[in-house]
Amino acid sequence: MKLFDVYPLFDVNIVKGKGCKVWDDKGQEYLDLYGGHAVISIGHSHPHYVEMVENQLKSLGFYSNSVVNKLQVELAERLGKISGYNDYQLFLINSGAEANENALKLASFTNGRTRVLSAEKAFHGRTSLAVEVTNNPKIIAPINNNGHVTYLPLNDLPAWETELQQGDVCAVILECIQGVGGIQLATKEFAQGLQKLCKQYGTILICDEIQCGYGRSGKFFAHQWLDIKPDIITVAKGIANGFPMGGVLISPDFVPVYGQLGTTFGGNHLACAAALAVLDVFEQENLVDNARIVGEYLIEQLKELTLSTPNSPILDIRGRGLMIGIDLDIPHKDVRLPLIYEQHCFTGCAGTNVLRLLPPLCLTKNEADMFLEKFKKVLSGITK
Repeated sequence: MKLFDVYPLFDVNIVKGKGCKVWDDKGQEYLDLYGGHAVISIGHSHPHYVEMVENQLKSLGFYSNSVVNKLQVELAERLGKISGYNDYQLFLINSGAEANENALKLASFTNGRTRVLSAEKAFHGRTSLAVEVTNNPKIIAPINNNGHVTYLPLNDLPAWETELQQGDVCAVILECIQGVGGIQLATKEFAQGLQKLCKQYGTILICDEIQCGYGRSGKFFAHQWLDIKPDIITVAKGIANGFPMGGVLISPDFVPVYGQLGTTFGGNHLACAAALAVLDVFEQENLVDNARIVGEYLIEQLKELTLSTPNSPILDIRGRGLMIGIDLDIPHKDVRLPLIYEQHCFTGCAGTNVLRLLPPLCLTKNEADMFLEKFKKVLSGITK
């Protein structure tokens, strides 16, 4: 048997990680400015994280959700406190797509509607409902294309109002910073207007914080920059630093009904131990503040680099905290491949022309400078 070939792979076998660095099987060190799709929030192999997971595994790795799991209760209380959502309810599952799937299902159970509004360039996952609200026809199979979704331009409030005033929209799902869409930011005016319209027309507002949340933007949730409070918030990626986990934060206005939602593996003991370790490190090392401070520094330095580089291929620098997009007038592979193979630095990408930076939130200014030097060397080879 061989693996089903779904991804083009870089010819690098990563076998070890620590902090913001990883090593391949030949001993080559790489600076990690991607964090495995924004998953590594507290750094690779953090000693407290390793200890928490090891100790939990020695005790109990898994048992059914039909019994009390005090780790789930502790995680809900801690997450509510650190995020500012003490009064919300938490449903734990295994991934971001599953979080969005359950959020949309809960919205439909609540108001009985079927239509959803999603933003152009949105990415919300690859499962049934999650992929249907993702604006990429290449990954929506015919069985998922059920006509439930209308895609609208981000920040075009009149377009969203036209659809909402029809009174039949179940939910709006929104990334306040689009990741796969190329680090596009929702404006405060748009987000606040959208929230007001949702309340007016009985539509449930879901904020997808799977990539932009969990401290990455420099606030715990990206929507907190915009002074809105959604009905439902979805999280995953950084929640457990690489252990598969997702969650749905649900307004107290929603009353649970037995049988509507459920999960086998969600919120298992090992996953909860990993997620609690993440919150410990967030608090002990002030990682949300660090994401804001180092992110602002990195964005500022990238903008200065753009101005100081003759014939620079950089069109724009966008982002908040440690979620940064470098918009290029050349294919991103022309920069990303030499960064990986020549400068030994991992980054991500979006579309065909955006380099995407999503490092662990423990990134230091010195490590940001290391990236900048590597990036300059690649640019110098392109602009000669």
